[in-house]
Amino acid sequence: MAATTLKRVGVSGTGMISRCFIRLIMKHYPDLQISRVLTRRGIDAIDDFPLREALTNSIDDLVEHSDLIVECSGDVFLGTQVIERAFETGLPVVTVNAELQVTTGSWLAGRGLLTEAEGDQPGSLAALHEDAVQMGFKPLVYGNMKGYLEHNPTRENMLYWSKRQGISIDQTTSFTDGTKVQIEQAVVGNGFGAGISRPGLEGLPSTDLNRSANVLGLIAENIGQPIVDYVIPSGYPAGGVFLVCRHDEVQAPAIEYFKLGAGPYYVLSRPFHLCSLEVGKTVRRVLGGGGVLLNNSTEPTLGVAAIAKREMKPGETIVRGIGGFDVRGEAIRLAEEPDHVPIGLLRNTVLKRALEPGQMITFDDIEVQPSRVLDIILNQRQRASSADALAVKTYNRAAL
Repeated sequence: MAATTLKRVGVSGTGMISRCFIRLIMKHYPDLQISRVLTRRGIDAIDDFPLREALTNSIDDLVEHSDLIVECSGDVFLGTQVIERAFETGLPVVTVNAELQVTTGSWLAGRGLLTEAEGDQPGSLAALHEDAVQMGFKPLVYGNMKGYLEHNPTRENMLYWSKRQGISIDQTTSFTDGTKVQIEQAVVGNGFGAGISRPGLEGLPSTDLNRSANVLGLIAENIGQPIVDYVIPSGYPAGGVFLVCRHDEVQAPAIEYFKLGAGPYYVLSRPFHLCSLEVGKTVRRVLGGGGVLLNNSTEPTLGVAAIAKREMKPGETIVRGIGGFDVRGEAIRLAEEPDHVPIGLLRNTVLKRALEPGQMITFDDIEVQPSRVLDIILNQRQRASSADALAVKTYNRAAL
């Protein structure tokens, strides 16, 4: 019998997700081989990595020795560079990087196979969506669960929790101030054509998921469109995702017998998401020809704007958008906020105008540094404006 050829998986990033994923593949995926791991740090300084011999500082080296790339750096700018290079050689890319997806993901999705992985909440919702649709359910709400929310946490508290949880202070802050859940839900909304009930989402405090789900189901039906949102559980675990669905009325007696209640809203929940431990499923999916699980779509309707956390003066620098102490992210409808600055673009950005707490940042407020990410964002906006103008022109002709 001929030996099975191992599929080579290249990884971009050396943080917690990368390390856990690599350990998983090495021990539990005999059909896959970690070929290269891209890092921006000096390789000699990384002495505790699980596969140190695979480390490289070269994107070309990463791409040349891989059959698929897993981008989990958490960095919009580096991730975009890696994915564009991968697509030049026809490689598929799996991301654990919702921040990138909502910023440049729609541009990238039109240029190669790009999918978010199962494991983080967006990918877990996508997997639950696939199961639900195959059972005949019609999703109305794509729901996230968030354990804690504080829009403007202190640096001292974030340092404490960062050390306690073993993750970066940037990640800790973006989780705490709500930026991450806004990003995640915007990606899910774009991927499945769902909207939002209002900027920033509802974020319902919840002691009973079924009751909260019914409220969100009513909101979605009043809007006339599926929505994305989240709950803040109290009294039950907050580690999962859920869908609020309808089903055919003729199936109601059977579904009630199956213990999902009398309807008309049915809650399908997945009480966990295990991040790096689940990424391998999506890698195998893509390598097996299964295609995209979820991405930001090539025609997004939602974005994540930057909202000032504090009073800021002209000349001040926003060092970091996602996970920083100057701004937080808020999901918005792109058509309603054409001048907003995507939070994923903000990095060492100087203010031209004063800002008040709660103010949405626009391009007129900042000095934007040139970057590939900026080029992509401006190109997307130009395309969207051209499409809107064409739609108006077509409508006016039809009305004549």
